[in-house]
Amino acid sequence: MRVLVVEDDEELQVAVPAALRSANLAVDLAVDIAAADEALFVNSYDCVVFDRMLPDGDSIEHVRQLRQQGFAVPVLFLTAMGALSDRLDGFESGGDDYLVKPFAVEELIVRVLSLVRRGPTIRPPIIRYADVELDTARRTVHRAGVLLTLRGKEFSVLEYLMSRPEQLVTRAELIEHCWDGDGPMSNVVDVTITRLRNRLRGGPDLIQAVRGQGYRLIAPGGPGGRG
Repeated sequence: MRVLVVEDDEELQVAVPAALRSANLAVDLAVDIAAADEALFVNSYDCVVFDRMLPDGDSIEHVRQLRQQGFAVPVLFLTAMGALSDRLDGFESGGDDYLVKPFAVEELIVRVLSLVRRGPTIRPPIIRYADVELDTARRTVHRAGVLLTLRGKEFSVLEYLMSRPEQLVTRAELIEHCWDGDGPMSNVVDVTITRLRNRLRGGPDLIQAVRGQGYRLIAPGGPGGRG
């Protein structure tokens, strides 16, 4: 398994690859976004560890652009920016995990191994439910033919719900599959659902809250639906 570490701190350029190599991972190092792009063009990776603030930009914005282009390799952000808003930005940009500096080496290894085992997700190119069409490759969503603008985690949650139409999806499941299991608490899931509902305005509400349990995607008039 091969990991790309993108880090400009000289001490971490040594420490992080050494830690990952101790877990029998092959590790390449890039010092900025430009070097990371070159490595990603030449090689295939099972995970990328991005420092957030790099000499040539914010890696969160770069990952957001990569995801829009169909980049599916798991990404872990490694950063000193640990506020909730920073963590949300990381997940919403398409990051799969977010580890705040200073960190325990053992935790870094466990998180990277988790992402490596998961690998890129193979998904059908187009998912449809009611009047919503989600393109997993282009990462676009249309409702009744109108293009919607969704953030990274909003897209991930909608994709997960649309892959299980009319089934109950618990908050724990959403955290496990959209935040890789150890990201936010359920209130952050609820906030993301609220934002997603606002993005989907223009038709009947398709996301039904199941009190104390979670959510399900269901069209009005469907089994258990409103209407």
